[in-house]
Amino acid sequence: MDPAMRVLHVASEAAPFAKTGGLADVLGALPPALAKLGHEVAVVLPRYRGVVLPRSRIWDALPVHVGPHLFLAGIDEVVRQGVRYLFVDIPALYDRAGIYYDSTGDYPDNHIRFAALAQAAVAIARYIFRPDIFHAHDWQAGLVPLYLREHFAGDPTFFGSRCVFTIHNMGYRGNFPASAIPDLSLDPALANPSGLGVDGGVSFLKAGVVWSDAITTVSPTYAREIQVDPLLAPHAAKLTGILNGADYDEWSPETDWRIAARYSADDLSNKRECKLALLRELGLPPDPGSPVIGIISRLAYQKGMELVVEVAPWLARHEVSLVALGSGDAALETEFRGLASAHPSKIAVRIGYHEMLAHRVEAGADMFLMPSRYEPCGLNQMYSLRYGTLPIVRATGGLADTVAPETGFLFRDYSAEALASAVGAALEAYRDRDDWTKRMLLAMSKDFSWNASAREFDRLYRRVSGA
Repeated sequence: MDPAMRVLHVASEAAPFAKTGGLADVLGALPPALAKLGHEVAVVLPRYRGVVLPRSRIWDALPVHVGPHLFLAGIDEVVRQGVRYLFVDIPALYDRAGIYYDSTGDYPDNHIRFAALAQAAVAIARYIFRPDIFHAHDWQAGLVPLYLREHFAGDPTFFGSRCVFTIHNMGYRGNFPASAIPDLSLDPALANPSGLGVDGGVSFLKAGVVWSDAITTVSPTYAREIQVDPLLAPHAAKLTGILNGADYDEWSPETDWRIAARYSADDLSNKRECKLALLRELGLPPDPGSPVIGIISRLAYQKGMELVVEVAPWLARHEVSLVALGSGDAALETEFRGLASAHPSKIAVRIGYHEMLAHRVEAGADMFLMPSRYEPCGLNQMYSLRYGTLPIVRATGGLADTVAPETGFLFRDYSAEALASAVGAALEAYRDRDDWTKRMLLAMSKDFSWNASAREFDRLYRRVSGA
């Protein structure tokens, strides 16, 4: 049996403690899956306002130096599913209304906030949890590999340690102006085009790309799509696409306590009860014979939500209901509210994110819509397959890797016409109830659990460490 490794993840969020999107789901599920393989695993993340923990302080005043700034961080620990979650408590940086922004926009000191997270992770690695592998996630942790290689190259504490950097979404790069450099404990010479320099400033994501030993992203197709990006192209040889997994402990209709009635591939009858309960909850007519299309999404142009706005009036003329849950771009929120007002018997919209309602949408809908402009991996299409809720998706990124013509409906062109054609095909297929049931059962049989993904990370860790 291969020896266990010590793996330290660094990220800005992790479910169930702090969540704005799929990154949190990954950090809530991948570390426990690695722990099940026998590894010792810890996760470093900020302690934001609203994170309620039991009395768990293990370090009172850990010094964290960032440029001219000195912060004394409390370190709190919670053990969950065999994983040590280590929270960096610096109230001046993290005790705020939002994780990345408030009503006025992005926090102007985000570069300091997440540089401090990276420095705190290195300090935790020295004094609390000494890892074989540092695994940094997205731009917020992009400085971890740079600090290790530039500041601690001669430190025997970290001899043999390797850095893996995962890009969850290339659309967010952590770019800051050159004026941020003095705040970051960095030699300005590193801000050159072959280092972390971008357009006269610096990119935290580029720092992770350049200084890591290996780069991963969240699906094989997304890896192929982004390897030509000028930021990544010189480092494409380090890039691997490892598909994210679904947490079936949380998302499975056989065990889901949040839905109106549990069901399984062996007995689908209660899915009808879930549909009726969802329609009642959202104030739509309880018509079990007509299909329901669900959306759970950031209301963002990346997610193709403007295509939904364009197609919705056509959709409202058909025997189908549309339910949407999400928040995001203010203009799109207004558009979605307008759709619900214009078609109150066909379209229901809830602005915001509600975990309980998200589960009920997955269980109660017949189809799930994800018309993304790009989608690094996506998780909701995996959840939908498990719930027998057939996805209608654009064939990009992880959507192309997980949805097949036998289990869903795909379109390629990024247009309202292509979306409408795919929805039309799904509505036509729904009329053949026997064939639809076969599709549901095949979808529910697909296994996108974290087990396979964790084993791929295990192999990657061993390869980069020489084990």
